Amino acid sequence: MRPLPPRPEAAPSDAEPPAETEPQDPGHDAGHDPGHDAELPERRWHYRRSLASRVTLLTTIAVGVAVAFLSLSVYFVVRIQLEDTMDEQLLDRATSMAAGLTSAAADKDRDQLLTQLRFLPRDSRVQILFADGSILLTNGTTTLPLGEEEWDVATSDADHAVLRSVTIAGDHVRMATVPMDLSNGRIGALVMTQNTDSQQKFLGKLGLVMLGFGGTGVIIAAVAGTVVARNGLRPVRRLTESVETIARTEELTPLRVEGDDEIARLATAFNQMLTALSASRERQKQLVADAGHELKTPLTSLRTNLDLLAQAEDTGAALSPETRRELIDDVRAQIVELSTLIGDLVELARDEQVRHVVEPVSLVEVLDKAVSRVRLRAPSVTFEVRAAPWWLVGESHSLERAITNLLDNAAKWSPTDGRVVATLANGILTVDDEGPGIPEADREYVFERFFRSTESRAMPGSGLGLAIVRQVAERHAGSVRAGVSPSGGARLTMTLPGGPLHPDATRPIPREPRGATTAPTG
Repeated sequence: MRPLPPRPEAAPSDAEPPAETEPQDPGHDAGHDPGHDAELPERRWHYRRSLASRVTLLTTIAVGVAVAFLSLSVYFVVRIQLEDTMDEQLLDRATSMAAGLTSAAADKDRDQLLTQLRFLPRDSRVQILFADGSILLTNGTTTLPLGEEEWDVATSDADHAVLRSVTIAGDHVRMATVPMDLSNGRIGALVMTQNTDSQQKFLGKLGLVMLGFGGTGVIIAAVAGTVVARNGLRPVRRLTESVETIARTEELTPLRVEGDDEIARLATAFNQMLTALSASRERQKQLVADAGHELKTPLTSLRTNLDLLAQAEDTGAALSPETRRELIDDVRAQIVELSTLIGDLVELARDEQVRHVVEPVSLVEVLDKAVSRVRLRAPSVTFEVRAAPWWLVGESHSLERAITNLLDNAAKWSPTDGRVVATLANGILTVDDEGPGIPEADREYVFERFFRSTESRAMPGSGLGLAIVRQVAERHAGSVRAGVSPSGGARLTMTLPGGPLHPDATRPIPREPRGATTAPTG
């Protein structure tokens, strides 16, 4: 029996000196990530990869993460269960052995203890700690690495055991300490060890198996992801090829739509875009053809008049002042007609949404401005206005142009001292004149570009004014139609969305419905 060695005191920890802090570059912002600028969307690596490769990569990563999580979970669950089972068995053996060795340990009879321990496994060692501080080596010659916990079990009256892992001569062992009690009190504690090398080898093999399982799963996921991406994205490739063909050949052939999934919805939306593009192209062709036809007449007349003036100048034939003045006036009139036609064409060619000043617009104020403008051009016509408050969100300039065209058309067809009535109620603007009216067969065409009825061909105009009215109305989500006024003349109606309240107000505009009549000034 060996004397109790002095208990090792806790050595003072050799605290490492604090690492020197490197001076920060004052010219560099610590909060600024220098790589942030390089991570713009167009520069990120995944934007440079194909969709199929991205699907494959994401599938592989997802499966890899899942397999890794599953493998780690299995590994740690098996490890915990194995350690718990070993600890439970070690404590049971140590407790049973402590109960059987208590009397021999009380006599400190080492030979009797060795006799009782002859069936102890070779990878296990037993030592007995006595309350007086002595140690009895029952097998082996090396003292186990004892600590405060083991001596507390041997010297205190607490009924508890201690388990911990230690390393002895390079071997990993699990050490259990249980109390040894007699009827007259505690005599000490029994310390038993169990070698865990076999357990560590098993866990190592299990880790390799899990690693192989994870690697195989990732490879299978990559192959499956590639196959799924190729087959799943085949409709996308077909759609891409069709779109590229359309872009290359400019043939607006609708795409074939199969099924009702997202790809089918995308193809349907693209077909709708092709339909709109085809209609826009047809309108553009029609506009160019109609414009060329309409420009031909004033240009021919202008060329004829200029040829007459040039011929008279070249031949020396004298033109009377009246003839010369008539030719020059005719040239000026044709130039004015061309300018008007070109202006209307430019206005009509803006086949786009309102992009200028879009704001709350009072249709009553726009109507007032349009009436004031037309009244100057048609002083012999009486304009009667009946307007109730109406507001909408739109572009006031184009709305004023459209209403002016409606009033101009009514004034043009009104007789001398005639009357034009403009009524605005609930967003419906009606303009009535006392002219000959519009034949029923022509009413659905009066808002078409360059449409001019048989009766109107002798009247001045480009045939674009009412087309501009329809375009402005449709751009503001409205509509137009033609009918008959109470006096038998024409009634042109423009309906616009909106309401009697200002869009930013919660009460009606303080303006009562009114009636106003503008009498001829001349």
